[in-house]
Amino acid sequence: MPTEVTLPLGKLYGFLLVLVRISGALVFVPMPGMKSVADPARAAFALGFTVALMPLWPAIVPPFGIGRLAGWALGEAAVGIAIGVAVAITMEVFTMGAQVLGLQAGYAFASTIDPNTEADSGVLLVFAQLVAGMLFFALGLDREVLRLFAESLVKAPPGAYHLTPASGVIMIHLGSAMFSIGLRLALPVVALLVMVDVALALLGRINSQLQLLSLAFPAKMLCGLMVLSWLVALFPRLMGLSAALAWAAARRTLGI
Repeated sequence: MPTEVTLPLGKLYGFLLVLVRISGALVFVPMPGMKSVADPARAAFALGFTVALMPLWPAIVPPFGIGRLAGWALGEAAVGIAIGVAVAITMEVFTMGAQVLGLQAGYAFASTIDPNTEADSGVLLVFAQLVAGMLFFALGLDREVLRLFAESLVKAPPGAYHLTPASGVIMIHLGSAMFSIGLRLALPVVALLVMVDVALALLGRINSQLQLLSLAFPAKMLCGLMVLSWLVALFPRLMGLSAALAWAAARRTLGI
């Protein structure tokens, strides 16, 4: 006997709204090589993420108008964008620290290919992006994102969330926390580089015949690389701290 698979219309609308929420987050989540991936692969990734949340799909009870459905879709896109921005800020902490450090240590002159944009970028910037991506999966933060979506579907189901100005304020405060953690990552190295500059300046003042300008550049690069290698052990802790702030901000934004 032929078998027919039926899906209620309300469940189908719930699936579409959840898909909009997931797709809104994937727009802002930075992944190495994500922008160079074919659009069907990215769509399949969003679809698989949505199917993983199948038990939490809401059942939208018709009838309702197209205008109300469009309003729900905009609200779901706002939810997804809020979660995506929180995840992006978590990973941008390392990029900001590398930007501050690379300029002071002299690595801004060394460029390589950025896997996200396929353009020339600083060596430390690309290194920071790759390290942040590896730590994101090594610490299990991808599962936290899935758990956050599941909680949002339970406590802020599609059609029930309304974007408020307070949500934007929370994201702004989260951005300020990104600057704080990024500076904490870069300041130890920057402080050492300042001490190197002061030491070379004093030596040049004592003996003006010493040609220290040719030594300043490699000395700063070497010192910056040494201190950065010591700070690598703190990267997982900083990533965990940044992620905790991001998840808390996302939960406050969604009211969960």
